[in-house]
Amino acid sequence: MKNLFITFLVLCVHITSAQKRPVDLVYPQLDAANSRWFFFNSASRPFGMVNLSPDNAINADWNAGYRYHKDSIKCFSHVHGWQLSGIPVMPVVGEVHGEQGSDAYGSPFSHDTEIIQPGYHKVKLDAYGITAELSSTSRVGFHQYTFPESTYSHILFDFTTHLGPSATERGYVKKVSDTEIEGFAVMGPTIRRPKSIKIYFVARFDKPFDHISGWERGREQEFKNDFIEGKEIGAYVSFATQKGEKRKMKVAISYVNTTQARLNMDEELPYWDFEQCVRESQEQWNSLLSRLKVEGGSEQQQRRFYTDLWHALQGRRIVSDVNGKYIDYTGDYPRAGQIPLDASGKPKFNHHNSDSFWGAQWTINTLWHLVYPEVTESFVNSMLLMYKDGGLVPRGPSGGNYTYVMTGAATTPFIVSAYLKGIRGFDTEEIYEGLRKNHFSGGMMSKAGYEHTTTKGGGIEFYIERGYVPHPLSKIKYGFHMDGSTQTLEYSYQDYALAQLAHQLGKSEDYQDFMWRSQNYKKIWNESIKHFWNRNLDGDWVQPIDVLQYDHGWEEGNAAQYRWFVPHDVKGLIGLFGGENIFVSELNRAFESAEKHDFVSGEAHDQELVEDFRRVKINYGNQPSIQTAYLFNYAGAPWLTQYWGRKVVEKVYSDLSPDLGYSGDEDQGLMGSLAVLMKTGLFSVNGGTYPEPFYELGSPVFDKITIDLNPDYYPGGSFTIETMNNSSENVYIRSAMLNGKSWKKSWIPHETLVKGGKLTLEMSSKPNKRWGTKEALLPPSFSE
Repeated sequence: MKNLFITFLVLCVHITSAQKRPVDLVYPQLDAANSRWFFFNSASRPFGMVNLSPDNAINADWNAGYRYHKDSIKCFSHVHGWQLSGIPVMPVVGEVHGEQGSDAYGSPFSHDTEIIQPGYHKVKLDAYGITAELSSTSRVGFHQYTFPESTYSHILFDFTTHLGPSATERGYVKKVSDTEIEGFAVMGPTIRRPKSIKIYFVARFDKPFDHISGWERGREQEFKNDFIEGKEIGAYVSFATQKGEKRKMKVAISYVNTTQARLNMDEELPYWDFEQCVRESQEQWNSLLSRLKVEGGSEQQQRRFYTDLWHALQGRRIVSDVNGKYIDYTGDYPRAGQIPLDASGKPKFNHHNSDSFWGAQWTINTLWHLVYPEVTESFVNSMLLMYKDGGLVPRGPSGGNYTYVMTGAATTPFIVSAYLKGIRGFDTEEIYEGLRKNHFSGGMMSKAGYEHTTTKGGGIEFYIERGYVPHPLSKIKYGFHMDGSTQTLEYSYQDYALAQLAHQLGKSEDYQDFMWRSQNYKKIWNESIKHFWNRNLDGDWVQPIDVLQYDHGWEEGNAAQYRWFVPHDVKGLIGLFGGENIFVSELNRAFESAEKHDFVSGEAHDQELVEDFRRVKINYGNQPSIQTAYLFNYAGAPWLTQYWGRKVVEKVYSDLSPDLGYSGDEDQGLMGSLAVLMKTGLFSVNGGTYPEPFYELGSPVFDKITIDLNPDYYPGGSFTIETMNNSSENVYIRSAMLNGKSWKKSWIPHETLVKGGKLTLEMSSKPNKRWGTKEALLPPSFSE
């Protein structure tokens, strides 16, 4: 009877788990103790302009926003984006201390009374006895506050705060009626975003307020003519409340004007049903997350998987309005623009704010193009729009500004791989023109990181003339990341990618030129140490040689990590090592060394900054070497791809804790995407830039993975990866069947996958060193 009862409980647990939707499995608190300003998400939609959440640390780019172990909430703010922040609010009761800042009016809280879900955040403000609930549409924040009995209840709008990376330069608040206010906040420039940006808002209340007042420069200030404007201002609406009384507020934003903010509210949130908003948000999230369905594995593995996937659809935020209006800050003055409309009068795409696409070739290139091609197409069109406005295809725009984040032409592989996979809903000739410009003087390859006013730090002229970017390039620091060896390797890969688009468009001369340039990686190969190494302005090898030294020619990494950076020509790299056996041996040794420190440079960004932690050969906490596990496939040792890939997943991307998650910087969906790909066993070392794109195979974590293909782009309906005898010990592929037929390659063409079908992998605890190892069956690369 006891065994029967236990069996019954196990069945009940299994049924309960099986009934959960993907959105129910997401754990938003993952890595929240180590948050970057824009990392944490709760009350937000996919790529939402509004990302409404509590802030318990405010004055920093790192270590700000929602920090799990902080014990007080400063405010609830609506914008958490790449170099963007704004519109903080706070409900309070009793005496108002807005003029004294968030340290005075903030409130303690407890995780015991907190609920966090995709699209919903609930927390009790202990100082006031107020329960705050948050949700949102794409462009509107929705607040529901449950107040105690009080004659003096208020909602504050504070435009004196330094939110994330931006100080608030000035603000404006106007009373429209006793149920509506409007205004704007001017968020100051940052070292990355060189121009101020104005964020407009409209706040609407479900019940009238009794009074509106404000403060300026630390002193109470009554509204004159129903508005207040200036530096260090704030406003608050006041009203009496009964015990348990709910007050609702909608806050819509726009970067164009208040009329647009009001339109966003009227179009997206015409109702006052808070639960309906939460429900619609979670249904939208679930629809996107459900395109990847996983079966098997533990509940923790499934929860972490969908949390990773959720992060892959965050961060790179919409900055255009519901009717396609947007702000262009590429010129001397802001200009309102209009996205083209379709036949139904709706914008053909969204305009986006984004951190760099540096490292995207191994992450969102593969995930978005395959599972969310419509997202890819929107981003490509957004980049093309910025090219039309400002003359350059961006590598990380912020609020209509160029930021010149990181280095190179990082968006070239993203766009080229999209085209090669049949995602072509954009002006191909015009985007090629913009990409080509980036690969010459005056383009993105001319600029180092955040080089706003000059075009010298990229060293593109040296690269074209000599075949490499010297390091050091100059005694003058023109920007960040003036790391010549990394720039050389990146430019070589990006040139190869652009060559493929040139070939597709019949531009034979460009094709030949860029293919020639794509071999420039060999110019910095130091044969005596079998590593890429720095060459100075005289062409000599820089001394002393220390391949573990961080930076100094190597962008956010070292020479040991960049030793493997030739995404487009792995066969050529293998040749530089002296053949497959040496290559496999050296790469395996690097992984054996990396295993001792769990494949990362510390378990949080703060640790990643410690010099001793940086002296590592492989780091899966940042982008430069995250492709390494899949290189074994190219050298005829796919069993090591399977072995080390699973090891990395186990150590780096398996925790479900506020204290652990991405061991550095999740980077707006890049590392979330990487984790998803490694767990599905699909990867692309060249980022989809081979003329006939393909995916390398690894060791899936789950028993079954079903990819629902977007029928507007791919004809196959769905593609399923099913594993037999899968477990934490059975990580090796013993044999494979594709649509019922034997499959002996460690890779699968994109064209085959998107036609739909089923890949069956028989797993084993012992490596099959005959599967996927024949020379003719290895993944293709440039030097075949």
